[in-house]
Amino acid sequence: MPGPGTALVTGATAGIGAAFARELAARGHDLVLVARDPARLEALAAELRERHAVQAEALEADLSGDEGVERLVARIAALPALAVLVNNAGFGTAGALATAQAEVQERMVRLHVLAPMRLTRAALPGLLARAALPGPLARRDGAVVNVSSVASFLYAAGSVNYCATKAYLTTFSEGLGAELAGTGVQVQALCPGFTRTEFHQRIGPAAGDHPDWMWLTADAVVRASLAQLDRRGPVICVPGLHYKLLVAVVRLLPRRLIGMLSGRGYRRM
Repeated sequence: MPGPGTALVTGATAGIGAAFARELAARGHDLVLVARDPARLEALAAELRERHAVQAEALEADLSGDEGVERLVARIAALPALAVLVNNAGFGTAGALATAQAEVQERMVRLHVLAPMRLTRAALPGLLARAALPGPLARRDGAVVNVSSVASFLYAAGSVNYCATKAYLTTFSEGLGAELAGTGVQVQALCPGFTRTEFHQRIGPAAGDHPDWMWLTADAVVRASLAQLDRRGPVICVPGLHYKLLVAVVRLLPRRLIGMLSGRGYRRM
């Protein structure tokens, strides 16, 4: 995959988003980095400009609201050579829906569902036009990466909206991949398992209470994603052999049994 062109990465200040930014910059992509923390964004942009001699723009936006999404849609429309869109922005929560803060759950749905759909829709005309240029000018290396989760194949007490919104992202990616077959534009649903990032720290200490063998690194997740795009692999990318096996088993299980297994140990609030 990717050749020269601009890559836009949301949720770029840390974790998987920052790892995508660094790897894409190393491949020669100019970057538009999007997140809510302008200081951290600019620090990363400056690092990438200095290290890889690429252009790197820091764009502050809260994608859980219309204003931030509309600003980014307008920026995408103005990009002359968008090659890669990485929809990575997201967060998790823990706890029962009945006692959760309603506004936080609504933010999650907007950020995981509406924002990626709108940004992808905005990016597609340019990606398709770039792929359809005549002769040697055509660049059939465009890609949309939607960072989903192994949780998209499950449902779980205490994480009902997280699992549901990630399931949307995975199914959305599969359907869009079918629509774009043969165009030269790839779609990927990146579905990592537990990954050592700030994501789990923000949920709380209990979120990190898992054996070491279950954890991936953000760099390893991104390498798996880009390697699968390089070989024009399937839409769904599950990094790590143990998580590939888990997803394969889960897809064979009755849905009721999945709920029983994933809900074990959950303390009702």
